Order: sequence, then structure tokens, then C-alpha cells
Amino acid sequence: MKIILISLGCDKNLVDSEKMLGILESRGYTFTDDEEEADAALVNTCCFIGDAKEESIDQILRLGELRKSGQLKALIISGCLSQRYRDQIHEELPEVDACIGIASITEVADAFDEALGGDPRDHYADLKNAPTAGTRRIVTTGGHFAYLKIAEGCNKNCTYCIIPKVRGGYRSTPMEELEEEARLLAQRGVKELILVAQETTLYGIDLYGRKSLPELVHRLAQIPGIEWIRILYGYPEELTDEIIEMMATEPKVCHYLDLPIQHCSDRILRAMGRRTTQADLRRMVEKLRSRIPDICLRTTLISGFPGETQEEYEELYRFVTELEFDRLGVFAYSQEEDTVAATLPDQVPEEVKIARRDELMELQQAICFDKAEEMVGRELTVMVEGRVAGEDTYVTRTYRDAPEVDGYLFLEASRELLTGDMVRVRVTGARDYDLIGELIRS
Repeated sequence: MKIILISLGCDKNLVDSEKMLGILESRGYTFTDDEEEADAALVNTCCFIGDAKEESIDQILRLGELRKSGQLKALIISGCLSQRYRDQIHEELPEVDACIGIASITEVADAFDEALGGDPRDHYADLKNAPTAGTRRIVTTGGHFAYLKIAEGCNKNCTYCIIPKVRGGYRSTPMEELEEEARLLAQRGVKELILVAQETTLYGIDLYGRKSLPELVHRLAQIPGIEWIRILYGYPEELTDEIIEMMATEPKVCHYLDLPIQHCSDRILRAMGRRTTQADLRRMVEKLRSRIPDICLRTTLISGFPGETQEEYEELYRFVTELEFDRLGVFAYSQEEDTVAATLPDQVPEEVKIARRDELMELQQAICFDKAEEMVGRELTVMVEGRVAGEDTYVTRTYRDAPEVDGYLFLEASRELLTGDMVRVRVTGARDYDLIGELIRS
């Protein structure tokens, strides 16, 4: 039986998809990217914001037509949408044969066996269950980098976010399991580990009674074959001096950090349920840049949070202008049901939210272009992502570029390079978000 998998949403969801592929393969299932060849389908859904929910439903409805026609023998959904709307899925989407909850992905092969055998059943487990590392896992990112999900869930309960209700409380994966998973990934050719969780900085607090990210990183750095370790989603209030020192001194750790802050107005931050003030944020950015001068800081903001005044928006605009983040993304606030923020007064009109988002992104574009120009003349190690068809030009990433969200360095090379190769280059030019470079002769 051939299964087509549609994986939606974040990189954490992608890890779950890869684990399910590994489990299905061990049961004898094969895979295809062609809907015409597929016997069954799995949609790993997202519902973090309204657009993600809509995309998930659209994919289910599209594949549902193939299920109703008989071309697909089973349609199963997993992920956040499946968990969040477990009581409504079958009523609203009768095309779906079975649902798999967040904590039940290890049962995906059972779900397909049952559905294809004419006895479809849902699979849901307690969200308090500890997450497990995926030793059987099919990496879909090209083989030279992979995401390592080190924890599940979240305890923050920000007022705009549904994640704690959907994915449960914060649960770290045991260190030994993560080491084994990383070792297997390295044996398969992975050179860059990208550590992800809803919040990486809290890793280990539930298992070991302390923040254990530095210890985990040091252990991962000992694995032969691993060259880069990249850390995403480090909440500013949880960044300890020990974590910063680990980033500064561990040679394999990329000087790159995704630092989600969402806003800078103290009143808005309180309304969001965030645990920092603007002064805290400024101090943390200053501390990071002082200890790690070449650090690349990425952040995310929300425009148009309920009650955001024009003055508070202008305060945010000045904040972005002054702090000059290396990378920045802005989301227009999405009013999500079952969140505290959805019930707040003074909801900002959609056109205002979007206009503010677009203006912030235009500002950040200028900042990014200036920072790209500042890179000219620097010598860097880059990872080869691929080759431009018909040219002696290669697409590469620097330590400043996380896959799929940041830019590239385009490299002209007379000798053949392979995907995953790591080479030294000199930056010779900048083009918008991207850099241009040349090989340094060894």
C-alpha cells in the first residue's frame, strides 16, 4: 500500500511526520508524492492560526474527494487540528476515516491497518505522556540537516496562543533518547541538528529539575559527524548566563538564536501574558550581542493585538528601528477561539493589523539589506544546499541562515560540490536578503 503524506505547519510538526513515516515503513507501507498513485493519505495538520487551520481543512477536503470517489482507500488525519477538534471532526468532515492525537503518533500504522481493513478507529492518548525520540525516522529535509524536537507542549499560556490546550504541558524528551536519535541521524549523513520545541530554553526542567539545555548541547556536540547545532525558540526570560556561555564557547553551536518577543509595549506584553518588559528585552539583546558579537538574532512580532493603540504600534516601530534584529517576521494577530485574547475588548480591524504588519516588514527589509551589505568581505563556512541548474553556481547557507526561513549565499565554484558539503567562502556581494561569495582556495 502506498501512502501520500501531507505535512503542514511548523518544523515540530514535520518531526512528527518523519517519525510516522518511519513507523509506517517498518510495517511495510511505501510512499508516494503522486496522488494518482496513492492508495491512502495522511494529513498532519496545523491550526495555530486561522490561515493554518484553513489550509489544513482545504487539504482534507481536497483529498476527501478522492476518498469519496474510491481512489483513496483511507484518509487519516493527525496533528493539531485532529487534537483540537477531536469531537467534531467526523461530524464536520465525514470523509476522514480516523484521527490520531498528538500523543498517539506511534499508533499510526495501527490506524492504517484498521482503516484499510474496514474497521477504522481513532487513536488518542493522554497529553501528559512523555514524548519519545524517533529512532525510526525518515528524514525529508534532504539528509544533510534535520530537526531534533527536544520537548513537547508548553506551560506559558500566552493569552493569544492555543498550543498548551492542543499539545499539553511542557514535557522534555529524555537526554539519552535524544542522543541516540541524533547519533542515528549523524550516521545517515546529517551534519546540522536544529533543536526545536515550543520553548527550547526550558529543556529538562520537568525531568531533571533544572534547565538542562547546555548539558544536552554539549553531549550532542560530541557525536561524530555533527558539525552545526542550531537553537530555535529561546524565550528571553528563560535565557540563563549558562545558556549564553554555552552558545559562546561550544564550537559547534551556530551563533544564531530565534528569540520570540511578540511586542515591546509593556502594557501589550502584560495583556499577552508575556513575562518580560521592554527593558528586559533590551537588556537581553545587549547581553547576547556583548558576549557573542557576531550573533544573528531572529524574532517574531504580532501586529494588531487587541487594544493596540497607534501610539503603541509606533513604539514597536521605533523599537525595531533601534534594535535592528538580523531577521524578523511579523504576524497579523489571529483571533483564535478558546483563547483569552479572543475575548478581549477593542479588537483591531483586520485592515489595520495587516497595514501595520506590512509597514513593519518594509522597515525590516531595509534593515536586512543593510546588514547583508555589512557582510561583504567576511570569510565564512557555508553548507551547500544544491546547485543552480545548468550553472556553476551553488546555493549555500551560512550560520546566519536557518533553512526555509532565512536567506542564502550564492557561490560560484569551478569544482564540483555536493549537497551537505561545508566549505570556506569570502562574501563578495549582497543582493537583497541574499549574499554572493567565492571559494577560498585552500
